[in-house]
Amino acid sequence: MSDNREKFLLTASALMEKQGYCGTGLNEILEKSGAPKGSLYYYFPDGKEQIASEVALRAGKIISGRIQERTRDQPEAGKAIHEFLYTVALRMEETEFHTGSTITMVAMESVAQSQRINQACREAYGMIIDAFKGVLLNRGMEEAKAVGIAEMIVAAVEGGIMLSRTYQSADYLRRVADHIRQMLDSKIN
Repeated sequence: MSDNREKFLLTASALMEKQGYCGTGLNEILEKSGAPKGSLYYYFPDGKEQIASEVALRAGKIISGRIQERTRDQPEAGKAIHEFLYTVALRMEETEFHTGSTITMVAMESVAQSQRINQACREAYGMIIDAFKGVLLNRGMEEAKAVGIAEMIVAAVEGGIMLSRTYQSADYLRRVADHIRQMLDSKIN
């Protein structure tokens, strides 16, 4: 990937995660990225819609990779997911609640208007669901149960992140993490 293309995606991702799809303009992406103006439409001929789609997919890959990486060494599913979510909560606090759920920030404002962004957000959430499902499967849960619980985890976490950002308190996400751990400890053990 070219340096300028990567600059655009990194900048757009940070901006959309902080201020949403509608609050992020192409001029701001250009200005903050420091990349040449002419290269924006070279790399993203479909403009902001294409950028947002790629930002969502990129976020899905990064988050699913982090889930896999950071839960790998913990033998208990509940504890593994709990520790991962507490790390997310801490990161939200460190960034004064400007981070947390790039995909949701893009999806909330744009999926009804853009099939392309909707599809990208679906794929991104699918990656995250699959990562949580993998955590559960690797610790002995049967597949049919793991799929439903992984979907519930993603829905609960997204809600916890939104409440945490809204109330400026990561305790909402921590409570979600605590409940997920209690549920998984009772289901698996």
